[in-house]
Amino acid sequence: MEQRFVQANREARWALGLTLLYLLAWSLAAYLPDSNAGITGLPHWFEMACLLVPLLFIGLCWLMVRGIFRDIPWRIAMQTEVILPLIAYLLLVFGLSVYAYTRRQSGNFLSEYFLGNRSMGGFVLAMTLTATYISASSFIGGPGAAYKYGLGWVLLAMIQLPAVWLSLGVLGKKFAILARRYNAITLNDMLFARYKSRLLVWLASLSLLVAFLGAMTVQFIGGARLLETAAGIPYDTGLLIFGISIALYTAFGGFRASVLNDAMQGLVMLIGTILLLVAVIHAAGGLHSAVDKLQQIDPALVSPQGGDQILSLPFMASFWILVCFGVIGLPHTAVRCISYKDSKAVHRGIILGTIVVAILMFGMHLAGALGRAVLPDLKIPDQVIPTLMITVLPPYAAGIFLAAPMAAIMSTINAQLLQSSATIIKDLYLGVRPLQMNNEKMIKRFSSLTTLILGLLVLLAAWRPPEMIIWLNLLAFGGLEAVFLWPLVLGLYWERANAQGALSSMVTGALCYTLLASFGLQLAGLHPIVPSLLLSLLAFYLGNVYGEKRQLASSLPS
Repeated sequence: MEQRFVQANREARWALGLTLLYLLAWSLAAYLPDSNAGITGLPHWFEMACLLVPLLFIGLCWLMVRGIFRDIPWRIAMQTEVILPLIAYLLLVFGLSVYAYTRRQSGNFLSEYFLGNRSMGGFVLAMTLTATYISASSFIGGPGAAYKYGLGWVLLAMIQLPAVWLSLGVLGKKFAILARRYNAITLNDMLFARYKSRLLVWLASLSLLVAFLGAMTVQFIGGARLLETAAGIPYDTGLLIFGISIALYTAFGGFRASVLNDAMQGLVMLIGTILLLVAVIHAAGGLHSAVDKLQQIDPALVSPQGGDQILSLPFMASFWILVCFGVIGLPHTAVRCISYKDSKAVHRGIILGTIVVAILMFGMHLAGALGRAVLPDLKIPDQVIPTLMITVLPPYAAGIFLAAPMAAIMSTINAQLLQSSATIIKDLYLGVRPLQMNNEKMIKRFSSLTTLILGLLVLLAAWRPPEMIIWLNLLAFGGLEAVFLWPLVLGLYWERANAQGALSSMVTGALCYTLLASFGLQLAGLHPIVPSLLLSLLAFYLGNVYGEKRQLASSLPS
């Protein structure tokens, strides 16, 4: 086996091992200590599971990256510069998109528009992966759930800390090596190069488009709701402003505009999160006072099980699979793993990305939970962050912070819009009409127009929103993972994996997840993603055995 693959496999094993160790330590820290107040005023279990264990995990990530991960040679290297001003936020977004548009005028259009010529450095990689992963659910829906269910939901949010480590550790290097070997631009390029099945590519493309339309609808709802609550703009008007802005800058800037804006937006999110959390704690009279107020409202708000005892062990286990382990099966996360410039970028991205995820997940969810001590009577939990912004921050600071959740939402949408557009153009249209590959002028126009139309379709779908968007977002997440996880991971690490196995897995995962989610069935209290992934894994194995028998039979002389 090529030495680069040996090293990539070794690092993937370490990534998975440390993730499982984190899960074990997090579980013990969450349920063994008592609920008495610690030195910060928060319960002992909270200090251990949400502060100490994550800090130890970040330290171990740094040690492993420095001591175990090795640089491996790439064939492509470019330099990208990223600058962050906080003034005139939306104008800067469009300015970066114009810059990206001019950069894409030279070189291969498809590689530039959908991958930015694989030129991301470590900082940009960390920020774009984090910003893509953290969405309206993390800035609007997640804190809304923490407001409703208390500190237990903050504990639940910290279970996804290893997401960046796992994505770049398991997919990062091997995925990038093979993508460069196959000259792959989309995830479906990788699937076709690995399995040689056009049917599989069509099934993957349709699944991705359906799930992404649902996921992007959630983001549009979050953005419009943010403008409605914080700026007093009517929902429909805010939706138009938000949706048209994103559709335009993504359509004309492409992947480079997406990742440049992600880098800027990641910093905006960090600054905004820290600013808001400090302001909420101050408004509540300090941590001790905030926890006391939550205790008076409902003692369950300061317990690991959360309000309504929603956070059972099966629910937490399901959540970890859905938002941490399963993330390696998300197409818009995977495509970030083939667009950086060298292995040093991966190493820096792992460390920076894990730190950023820790700060954002902890800060935003804790702000939502403690926000109930400041605003105890909100009827719509998703409004907690926008309402806190205008309640606990001075007007000028609230205006700046408005960019933080907006940044989270925009960065997720542009990644999903680009992936959807790439699926339609590269995987479906050019798959049917390969002779058009050299008609670059037509492809440019068609790509921008497709991205714009998709954005407008999602805008229409978001016109009538539900009260809590987090469940919609998790539903879309689960659908993508049920279809893509095993074909992607086993295709990388199991040499015997074949097209029959991958197809069986995708069909089984999609059908099982759709049926369980549609009828609200939870086997043994587990989220539909758990039985869906287990059954799709079994289907992969059985389909693989059938495929091997067919190959053997066809190779025998008649």
